[in-house]
Amino acid sequence: MNVQKLSIPDVLLITPKKFADERGFFSETWNADKLKVHEVPATFVQDNQSFSAQKGTVRGLHCQIEPYAQGKLVRVLRGAIWDVAVDIRQGSPTYGQWVAAELSVENWTQIWIPCGFLHGFCTLVPNTEVLYKVTASYAKDCERSVRWNDPALALPWPVGAEEAVLSDKDRDSPLFNAQDNWFQY
Repeated sequence: MNVQKLSIPDVLLITPKKFADERGFFSETWNADKLKVHEVPATFVQDNQSFSAQKGTVRGLHCQIEPYAQGKLVRVLRGAIWDVAVDIRQGSPTYGQWVAAELSVENWTQIWIPCGFLHGFCTLVPNTEVLYKVTASYAKDCERSVRWNDPALALPWPVGAEEAVLSDKDRDSPLFNAQDNWFQY
């Protein structure tokens, strides 16, 4: 596996190797021993899969707080996304900063987002499927969100507000400055 640190070094791009032949390919998409050296936890408790029919579907910005804070390993099964992580760990040298990457079935890249980050993505093509492994179970009472296009974050989403396909929850999420010290560095 190729592991690359992003400008926020706790967020990692992970590209598994593909072994192809006339039948297709094989790929080891997760290996606890290989990723332990990069501080990616070995225990995932839940897999989530989303399907977005339309290009420009935005999901996020979401996180869960303790005691159900989630680290996420995100990959695309079909299509492509622009994936973003925002550091919301109070006291972090990168607090309020973000990193993003394009994940697609073609580039076979995954992103590791540890606890203490908001996560969101925008589909770049129709009929996109995303799979993410998480380190804690879903807990509605611990779910938090921030407005996807908050000007304070200035995220360069690949879709404008008029074209974005959003849930009511994501459209009506509070602004970044309203979040209440959900994580400490």
